[in-house]
Amino acid sequence: MNQPVAPFRIVGNVYYVGASDVTSYLIETPQGLILLDGGFAETAPQIEKNIAALGFKLSDVKILLNGHAHPDHAGGLPTLQRDTGAALAAMAPEVKPLENSGRGTFYFGERPLYEPMKVQRVLSDGDKVELGGVSLTAHLTPGHTPGCTSWSMRVTDAGRSHDVVFVCQIALPHDTPLVDNETYPEIASDFRRTFTVLRSLPCDVFLAEHGSAYSLQDKLLRLKKGEPRNPFIDPAGYRQHVEQTELAFTDALAAELRTHAGRDE
Repeated sequence: MNQPVAPFRIVGNVYYVGASDVTSYLIETPQGLILLDGGFAETAPQIEKNIAALGFKLSDVKILLNGHAHPDHAGGLPTLQRDTGAALAAMAPEVKPLENSGRGTFYFGERPLYEPMKVQRVLSDGDKVELGGVSLTAHLTPGHTPGCTSWSMRVTDAGRSHDVVFVCQIALPHDTPLVDNETYPEIASDFRRTFTVLRSLPCDVFLAEHGSAYSLQDKLLRLKKGEPRNPFIDPAGYRQHVEQTELAFTDALAAELRTHAGRDE
């Protein structure tokens, strides 16, 4: 998940600066850079090297964004925040875990999962983050965590406009019940909301918090081979990812409900 990957331009002003599976994206604007997700704590040095390899300075990073506060996406943010001086913006339900080393809305243990950080801007569903004429919209897509945030933006590439969606992780959390979940009672209804939201978003360029969700390695290989059409322009892949994940959720929920019904008989 965390092997080094040389940075590259995905489309328009969007660059890949993450690792082999835990992702991080750099958005260039005339007034500086926006960085989305920080990987593990161990990913931060790779991200910083990748930013430099693209010819940018760490001080060019003005805004940090996060999809959700699990350690494979937020663990590197404290280092990146310290080294860039950038302001961190995050959806309201993710603020508590981000500022408390992971403890809070999804993890109630005492062991810190990463260093604490400071969130300078608390976001709500539909808020826009803007810099240098570039705008990203925050979409609350909960389920994996209560504040899981997908992001959308438009880019221009070779004279054509494309809708980009950075999908927050929508896989079912490991060993987390969908029925009678005392720590997250709304988890099932939140997942339903999320699939409705994602189906409504226009998407040409499908990106996500794990490269495996959108065949990152395969698409990168095709890009390097010089395919005439950018392989990251993949609206069908986006629809398939949402549909397959929703089906897995529906099946898992139905199985849990059958189990609970059997216990009640």
